[in-house]
Amino acid sequence: MENNHQHLKKGLLPRHVQLIALAGMIGTGIFKGSSDTLNIAGPSVVFSYLLGGLLLFIVMSALAEMAIVFPNLNVQHLVYKAFGFHISFIVGWLYWVNWTIVTIVEILAAGSFLKYWFPSVPLWLLSFFCTVLIIGMNLFHVKYYGEIEFWFAGIKIAALTAFIILGFGILFGIIPSAIDDPLSNYTEHGGFFPHGIGGMLSALLVVMFSYGGAELIGVAVTETKDAEKVLPKVIKGTVWRVILFYILPILIICGLMPWNNVSGEDSPFVQVLNITGLPGAAHIMNFVLLTAVLSAANTGIYATSRMLYSMAQNGEAPKRLLKVSKHGIPINGITIVTICILIGVFFAYMAPDRVISYFMTIPGFTVLLVWISICLAQLKLRFQYTEQPFFQVKWFPYTTILAVISLATIFISFIFNKDNIIGSTVCLAIVFLLAAFSFAIGNNREKNDKA
Repeated sequence: MENNHQHLKKGLLPRHVQLIALAGMIGTGIFKGSSDTLNIAGPSVVFSYLLGGLLLFIVMSALAEMAIVFPNLNVQHLVYKAFGFHISFIVGWLYWVNWTIVTIVEILAAGSFLKYWFPSVPLWLLSFFCTVLIIGMNLFHVKYYGEIEFWFAGIKIAALTAFIILGFGILFGIIPSAIDDPLSNYTEHGGFFPHGIGGMLSALLVVMFSYGGAELIGVAVTETKDAEKVLPKVIKGTVWRVILFYILPILIICGLMPWNNVSGEDSPFVQVLNITGLPGAAHIMNFVLLTAVLSAANTGIYATSRMLYSMAQNGEAPKRLLKVSKHGIPINGITIVTICILIGVFFAYMAPDRVISYFMTIPGFTVLLVWISICLAQLKLRFQYTEQPFFQVKWFPYTTILAVISLATIFISFIFNKDNIIGSTVCLAIVFLLAAFSFAIGNNREKNDKA
């Protein structure tokens, strides 16, 4: 870069980075997506979350190890260093597409939650209001973004913590409720494994998609102070917190109500709170859900704008995307993301139900590819280390290879699942198109270099 104005500002503190990663993972995946996993596996879904958490820990450990050895390189840079232009181009743009779609869906979801209190206001107008709010937050200095996200994510975590305390109080009879013998729900209605081991493994698809967002630590690393020191601690803390914030609430939900009574229309959290008779439960949970999706959208805009900046550095996106504001914000990247969100809001105005359902088949697909690419990059780059880092993946290379095989198996299962035919077709088409673009652009780069 030619001057300081072309650099992102290092304004993120350790607590900001940890909450950014948590914000990406604790959102609609737990508050709404838990209804899907419960219907697939019943109470045994807690083992699915444990297995997913183990894979998450391996991926995040590999990322932390590389971040220490190659400071100031984020996920995009690491993939480029390991595999060169073509793979980095495909992975980078896939990840950008994924988070752009997720951000659009989260914005629309925020509008739908606001509609609970403002039923006469059109969905598109409420979604537009949410867009203006979230974009405005991302135009400040990154330290202010980190602070806003810190409190956004804090509300979600506080709500989950309160739910866990309240739930265990009811389960063990400390807090009186109308629920009779709640612990019996673990053994009745088909038992703890109502759909067998197959159901538990099938739920891994949704579980891995819910955990997607952890790799945002690898996107934020270039804006983190003393990254090589704080990342190992942040990653360890994040993984354990996410496992706890998924598994404990699921156990409580399964204890307080039969798993097969989870409707999917409302959040399981809302259903449980309604059963307990807590005053104002619907309004409280609606506020938490609104905060959760706004937080996820806020994180999505951060991720997409930084990915465009990173790809522009590698020549995989136009150099104009390197432009930053006086606050160190990649302004052109945020502008492109804003346009995409407004297009999504327009489509939602035309046909909200159909567009959202199609959009939701795509996110998660690329998360698996990104996680696989992180593990493969570590396998290759480990042999290029000039000195061994103080934080390493234990039992290398076996743990990393295990993660690659497991993630690839989940990926293949997702592709051949007949329920995902539309999303699979669209995503595979995107991959092939990006591959073609990468070779076309790569050939032009080679010609220019020779010239």
